[in-house]
Parts: sequence; structure tokens; C-alpha cells
Amino acid sequence: MTKNNNHSILNVAVRDADSTTRVLQITDCHLGKEAGEQLVGMDTDASLDYVLKQLQSEQNSAELLLATGDLSNHGSHEAYSRLFDKLKPLNLPNAWLAGNHDSRALMVETVGEACMPRAVTLGRWLILMLDSAVPGQVGGELGEQELARIEPLLKAVPEADHVLVCLHHQPVSIGCEWLDEQQVADSDALIDLLAKEPRLRGIIWGHVHQAFSAEDARLPGVKLLSAPSTCIQFAPNSSGFKLDECAPGYRWLDLHADGRIDSDISRLKNINLNVDYSSQGY
Repeated sequence: MTKNNNHSILNVAVRDADSTTRVLQITDCHLGKEAGEQLVGMDTDASLDYVLKQLQSEQNSAELLLATGDLSNHGSHEAYSRLFDKLKPLNLPNAWLAGNHDSRALMVETVGEACMPRAVTLGRWLILMLDSAVPGQVGGELGEQELARIEPLLKAVPEADHVLVCLHHQPVSIGCEWLDEQQVADSDALIDLLAKEPRLRGIIWGHVHQAFSAEDARLPGVKLLSAPSTCIQFAPNSSGFKLDECAPGYRWLDLHADGRIDSDISRLKNINLNVDYSSQGY
């Protein structure tokens, strides 16, 4: 970990900067204060354990794990400590973000600043970790202070050839009315800033509990991706709160030395996890 203009940057040594680097994304674990707590009927510790077991069996060449917010359900020290222990066996550098259910200060206090960098260097890539969580609010916003971090972070690593941006809330509409009300409130300002960065290759996020992939005319050629939750899933294209019967999972990304991004989703198979599909919210 290095400091540059008060920004913490995690420097990950990759095996070969000229080859493809695999990154894993988990998100929206919603761990309770105590193990075994449920979210609309699902044991979120159990679902995460299943996802991590599958991830470990499928991924043997990854070099970084991103955890993109709502890692706890109610911002508890116990949840963050338990997550930290669950991720240890992966033997991967971690970069975490706070979501609207989290407390960034408590996360840093529990797992240390090393897990909460403002940026990550990874071979030819720079990953910006932007905090879109607003204390006491469900919806996202970066705000002047967080937006002001972007340019200095980009300038701090001029040798990076490619940039990936990571945050919790979605910066673009995903086609779910109720979730799009929670979109990053100042996303236009964010996109205006990022449109000036020729190295930008992708933006990824959590929060929406579903897989999403698109592009935006304002950011030509830039991949926009979300990941499924490691617990309950939200139904795509829904006007109000609606659960999906898709299984929990994670996203993998291959960051190529030439700036291409390949990515896909892996979901649990043949695992019975209880969900109250009649729930109207949580």
C-alpha cells in the first residue's frame, strides 16, 4: 500500500503485466451481526459460503478480489470480521467498498485500510474504488469530495495503460424503475469526468443484485457491468421490488494487456437456499 496525495493505493504484483489478469467480484453479501441471520428467508452466511466454495473450485489464477459493497446487512464489526476470515483461504489481495448498508469507518476500523484502498494498480491497469454510499440513504451519490478524488488518482498512476472504475451504486439506468431511483444522483457529473479519460475501459458495480451488461453512447467502447449478489437476487426489468429465482453468484473479469475486458457470471448450481419469494421488500 502506498500513499499519494493522501490517497491510499494498493499495488498488486502480478505474475506478468503483459498477459491477462483475472479479477473476481463479489457483492451484496448482507452478512448479519451473527452467523445464520436471514434476508427474506435466506441464510446469507450459508449462501456466501457456497459461492466462495464454488469460486475457489473454479478460479485458480485470479490475482485480485473486489467486494463491492453491502457486505454487511447493518454495518456491524462482527459481519466484517467474519467476511475477512471467510476470504482468507482465497489468498488474494482484497479491495472492498462500502454500500448503503455499510459503515466505511467501521470497515476500516475492523479490517484495516489495506482492504479499503482508493485505487488498485494491477499490471497495466488502474482500478479506481469510488465511494457512492451516503450515510442514512439507500440511493447513491459521489458528492464533490469524491468526484474531486478522481482526477488526482488518475494522475497519480500515469504509467497505467487502462482504467477500470468500481463503485457500489449503478451510474446508469438498468431498466428497473425502483432500483433506478437509487442510481448515483450525480452520475452525469461522473460520466462527464470519465469521458475525458482515454484510458477508461470499464465501470463495474454492485447494489442491484443482478447481472447487467451494456454500453452508453457517452462512453463509447466502455463496458458497464454489474454482478449478482452472493445472496438474494432482484428481478431484471421490474417496476417495483421483485425477487428473481436466479441463484447467487459472482462475476469474473479478464483484464487484457491491450485494454480488452472479457467477463462472465458464475452462479450456484443444485444448491437449495430458502427464499421468501412473496416478500415485498426487506
